Amino acid sequence: MQDPNADTEWNDILRRKGILPPKEAPKEDEEEEAEILKQQSVVKTYEDMTLEELDENEDDFSEEDERAIELYRQQRLAQWQAAQIKNKFGEVLEISGQDYVQEVTKAGKDLWVILHLYKQGIPLCTLINQHLAVLARKFKDVKFLKAISTTCIPNYPDKNLPTIFVYRDGEIRAQFIGPLVFGGMNLKQDELEWKLSESGAIKTDLEENPRQQIQDQLMTSIRSSLVTTKDCDSDED
Repeated sequence: MQDPNADTEWNDILRRKGILPPKEAPKEDEEEEAEILKQQSVVKTYEDMTLEELDENEDDFSEEDERAIELYRQQRLAQWQAAQIKNKFGEVLEISGQDYVQEVTKAGKDLWVILHLYKQGIPLCTLINQHLAVLARKFKDVKFLKAISTTCIPNYPDKNLPTIFVYRDGEIRAQFIGPLVFGGMNLKQDELEWKLSESGAIKTDLEENPRQQIQDQLMTSIRSSLVTTKDCDSDED
């Protein structure tokens, strides 16, 4: 008797005529096809999923997957928390003496705090506040503060302004006091950035001190002038 499931030319003709039913797929093939469809139904792997999607699809994963997913979930959560801390600030906050303990001393472990003591009407203080506003947006993991000097330190002398204190863990790590330290009204934003980076408070992408470049150019100009003067004196002799 002819096997209706045999792969023969005659059986193929009978199937096309409708005399024989369509060939049945082997059970193993059916299981393999079902597995492929299941895999295709999972559009994303757990590495591509959000935390919410992981929760929604957790029933579709094996025990091994669940262990890997839990580890991955912890890693994603740690990354999210780190990102929140890194982008926590972004502006210069105005404080008074009453806020000092909370905003500076108790600011948090391993947190850098930059406090500018200033007074209105002092041009260099205004300039530094402008520079700090830009730096605060660039270094959002650093806490930038400003305060009118006498609200934090009664009778603080104006000759010491502007003043910048750099703190970490509530302790002063660096201080910049008086206009000469900042180079006067010629102070550029990148020069202030470099100065603060030397204290360790910010991680600048500047490769070298901008102020040093100006000083080197000035010294080169002075040397050239001295050589020219010396040559003129020799000619006169």
